[in-house]
Amino acid sequence: MIGLYLEDIEAGRVVDLGSHHFTREAIIAFARQYDPQPFHLDEEAARNGPFGVLSASGWHTAAGWMKCYVATNQAAEAALRAQGHVPAPVGPSPGFTNLRWLKPVTPGDTITYRSTVMAKRDLNSRPGWGLVFSMNEGFNQKGELVFSFEGKVLTPKRPQ
Repeated sequence: MIGLYLEDIEAGRVVDLGSHHFTREAIIAFARQYDPQPFHLDEEAARNGPFGVLSASGWHTAAGWMKCYVATNQAAEAALRAQGHVPAPVGPSPGFTNLRWLKPVTPGDTITYRSTVMAKRDLNSRPGWGLVFSMNEGFNQKGELVFSFEGKVLTPKRPQ
C-alpha cells in the first residue's frame, strides 16, 4: 500500500484515494460494455426500475475505486523516488470480502474513496511477504456511504 513495506504500515492508517465523478454518458458507456441492465442504460427504463433513476453499475463504482487506488499508489511511489527512496512493489490481492453497494450512484455524483488499514500479518507460506487487510469505502458528495469492501493485498517485507 502506497509504496510502503509491511513494517511501515500501521493499523488505523487512513489513505484518501481521491474522487471520481460519474456522468450520464460515462454511466451508459460503461453499462453498454460491461453491465447492460436497463436501469444502467436508459433513463426511461430506469424510472420504472429498482432505483427510479439512471444509476451506475456497481462495477463502475468499483472501477472508480481502483482507478483512484492506482493513481494514489503511483503518486506515492513517485514522491518516495523523488526523496531518494525505493518504494516497495505493490503486490497482488488474493481477493476481497463483503462487497456492498449501499446506495445508487447517479449522474452528477462524485464519489470520494478511502482505504483504512485494519490489520496486517506475516505470511508463513511466503517468507518475505505479509498480508495487509483494509476497509475500503466510497462516499457521495452528501457524505453518504455508497460502496464498501474489505480488501487484502500481499505486501513485501523490507529486504534484509
